[in-house]
Amino acid sequence: MKTNNKAIVLVSGGLDSATTLAMAINDGYECYALSFNYHQRNIAELNAAAKIATAFKVKQHKILDLDLTQIGGSALTDDNINVPEQASEGIPVTYVPARNTIFLSFALAYAEVTGACNIFLGINAVDYSGYPDCRPEYIKSFEKMAQLATKAGVEGQNITIHTPLINLSKAEIINTGTRLEVDYSMTVSCYQADEYGRACGLCDSCRFRKEGFLSAGVLDPTHYKDTRQ
Repeated sequence: MKTNNKAIVLVSGGLDSATTLAMAINDGYECYALSFNYHQRNIAELNAAAKIATAFKVKQHKILDLDLTQIGGSALTDDNINVPEQASEGIPVTYVPARNTIFLSFALAYAEVTGACNIFLGINAVDYSGYPDCRPEYIKSFEKMAQLATKAGVEGQNITIHTPLINLSKAEIINTGTRLEVDYSMTVSCYQADEYGRACGLCDSCRFRKEGFLSAGVLDPTHYKDTRQ
């Protein structure tokens, strides 16, 4: 038994975060799930997050409301910016400015309140869209900052940021989750899913997801708007 087995797990409702939650639970952590309604394009992923949290019987699940449309700057928070349906160079317009920093800051506060020493985040630096806040060096820097910026850190309680998927391919993530009996039909990864959680099949997130299931040799349970996909 770990000395402190409490963990805050960021759960978006997508494939990666569901796998991360399953891994944390499998490793013996008492999990507190944290999700965000940042007024993103679809609410379906939050419905998925609630289903996932319930399925894994987390200790507690909080959904915080943050209206990032007031800042905008992303296809996910500004209706005037279209979600790209073809691969593009550089950091894509689906990048939400400083999103992981914002989310991790709330997770850090939640960790202090619950007495958790661990935060789990399902970011990936292999099959991803080139977001700057999905890199290992970013996580190391945030973890260092957490020790300096919190009461827990000052009093000698180290906060560890766990990113178990960061060096895995999408196929490896899916195979890991399959072994842990993650029901991927509950998850929503699409940037522009409809209210029923049906995916477009064309955005970056959908492409990475489809290719991952294909490479993993696992049946893709994704619900698509176009049933021919």
